[in-house]
Amino acid sequence: MEDILFAAHTLRGVVSPTPLQFNQRLSARHGCRIHLKREDQQVVRSFKIRGAYNLISGLPAAERERGVICASAGNHAQGVAYSCAALDIPGIIYMPATTPRQKIGQVELFGGDKVEVRLIGDTFDDAYAEAQRAVRETGMTFVHPFDDTRIIAGNGTVGKEIMEACKEPVDVLLVTVGGGGLAAGVASYVKAVSPNTRIIGVEPEGAPSMMVAMERGEVVPLEEIDKFVDGAAVKRVGDLTYALCRDLLDEVVVVPEGRVCTTILELYNEHAIVAEPAGALTVAALPMLADRLAGQSVVCVVSGGNNDVDRMQEIKERSMIYEGLKHYFMVNFPQRSGALREFLDDVLGPDDDIVQFEYTKKHNKENGPALVGIELKSPGDYGPLVERMNHKGFRYVELNKDPLLFNLLI
Repeated sequence: MEDILFAAHTLRGVVSPTPLQFNQRLSARHGCRIHLKREDQQVVRSFKIRGAYNLISGLPAAERERGVICASAGNHAQGVAYSCAALDIPGIIYMPATTPRQKIGQVELFGGDKVEVRLIGDTFDDAYAEAQRAVRETGMTFVHPFDDTRIIAGNGTVGKEIMEACKEPVDVLLVTVGGGGLAAGVASYVKAVSPNTRIIGVEPEGAPSMMVAMERGEVVPLEEIDKFVDGAAVKRVGDLTYALCRDLLDEVVVVPEGRVCTTILELYNEHAIVAEPAGALTVAALPMLADRLAGQSVVCVVSGGNNDVDRMQEIKERSMIYEGLKHYFMVNFPQRSGALREFLDDVLGPDDDIVQFEYTKKHNKENGPALVGIELKSPGDYGPLVERMNHKGFRYVELNKDPLLFNLLI
């Protein structure tokens, strides 16, 4: 608590308190009173500046003069870059080569000539390993994205603002979990002032590092992760953050990436909120918890809004597949005249739409397999579509159900 209060004083004038907004539409949909903590409106469009500035500003003069190094999937990098420019400190920032271009551009914008961006590897963990090597070689100070008390204390100011702004007791608080720094900081403050508030950490299904640690009773690196929710996709949570989350979080839930995509589109279309995948996690978890939230006061932390517009087509695609509205098939058309016409006339339903069609053979196309993407008006149209294909004798493979083939072909 003392560290968080000190961090709040340090951040005064650097970080503006973000809004805690009551959302009528979400509240009506889920039968409770929902407030959104809008960290997507922060100066760097995520909470990450809180911890980064709190740590860097408190470094001894000699360390600040040598400069800092960090590893980040994007948002922490922006917080460090902003802090370096504000404090006139040199910095080197390691990011995965898979980081969306929008986030890289923002880092360069906030850091100006004070920071150098280096892209390495495919995941945060690859960038982290290279940053550690550079720290040993240069003697520069490493600014950890989550596993440091000063980072956690800075993040804890989010919890302080929530409790001060909410006009009623908070029954349930949902917070994003990546490395665990935000969850650990927010839970540290909230549990101290409101022990009865139920705090739920939310992770992406493809990178459930905190849930696995909770289940096994120790931090265990994941072998493989889905990198789509880049702001929360880490193979290994922090030792310190795990210890705090283990003691302070009431539970951890995971959300499918497809559900996150649906939520991103809903937040944009219905609420004019631009949320990145990690920022949408808490709102995406609401339908999974609806039966336990009825009539309660609920706060969702929207942790960031650094979403690249170039990803929107992928987000829409993932959402439609998750909702059962788009299906891909490899169809082997029978070697008879008019097979394609028969497929169009007798297999497709009146509301079904072919959105992709591509023969896989360069010669004798009409007698070979084709990649067929079909968009449905309702998930209920899927069963009849498959029944008609079976009835007409079309041989096919459902690519949605084969991750390897899907990733190779789509």
